[in-house]
Amino acid sequence: MTAYATEPFADWLRLREPADAEARSGELVDLLRARLTGTGTAGAGGSGLPTTATGGPGAATGGAAGLSPAGEGGPGMQVTGVGSVTSLRGDRPWVVHDLGSGTGSMLRWLAPLLPGPQRWVLHDRDPGLLERAGAAVPVAADGSPVEVTTRQGDLTRLTAADLADADLVTASALLDMFSADEIGRVVGACAGVGCPSLFVLSVVGRVAFDPADPLDAEIAAAFDAHQRRTVDGRDLLGPDAAAATVAEFGRHGLPVTVRPSPWRLGPDRAELLVEWFDGWLDAALAQQPELADRTADYVRWRRAEALAGRLTVTVGHDDLLAGVE
Repeated sequence: MTAYATEPFADWLRLREPADAEARSGELVDLLRARLTGTGTAGAGGSGLPTTATGGPGAATGGAAGLSPAGEGGPGMQVTGVGSVTSLRGDRPWVVHDLGSGTGSMLRWLAPLLPGPQRWVLHDRDPGLLERAGAAVPVAADGSPVEVTTRQGDLTRLTAADLADADLVTASALLDMFSADEIGRVVGACAGVGCPSLFVLSVVGRVAFDPADPLDAEIAAAFDAHQRRTVDGRDLLGPDAAAATVAEFGRHGLPVTVRPSPWRLGPDRAELLVEWFDGWLDAALAQQPELADRTADYVRWRRAEALAGRLTVTVGHDDLLAGVE
């Protein structure tokens, strides 16, 4: 656990969890719930339930709707024609693979919003975070049980085989830490399974302070450059990751719905606001150390305003739902 600096990061995840829950798009959850339960318009799979795609990257077998031919719908699925799939799930739980689970905030937020029994598979590289994630398990919207298992490993090396049983793939605040190649592999794995993907809270480089200051934009630009830095030979996408993910799903022929999911931080979240501000500034100064002398007064003023309840900040994110129309 020490090797992964679990404790400080777990504290940060705990602090931000209520703001994350408030920011995430409820509209996308409504679309997802309709798809999973068959009560609304289907997406790339053609009906209210996920299908299992066959073929290589970008392939859509069985016609424009992307359905498998009759008899090839995968376990628990009966294909009844293009644009129609009948569920044979019975009591089989929905299987959700959550990438970069951290301490399990996505599980705690989304599982109670979906009906029916669920089995969540939590993926993370940090065993300490996974241990925490499995400690508090919610119940589904209708009171059905939710089962949790964990898998430690490198998210950038996941394949469709690793996600083969998924009815849904999720991730929160993850995409900006990937390179373009890694986004391509993750999206390829999701597309290969043929189920919906819900990726939320991807930073997009929009930060607005009230009151504003001329230094805001300069520090924000340095922060964005830090997000796009090269780490161990990997060129991180940072605020470009959400758009890159949309484009990658498009190359696989999958529709993507995008909705904004900004944090709105003010006096009611003063502790998170100060913690976010310090991390935002530290990243900017790591990228452009020459800003330190010019921002000393700015930093003291911003912190004092935040602690006094006179500062609000809107931090832009996007939520993406792929494979559902």
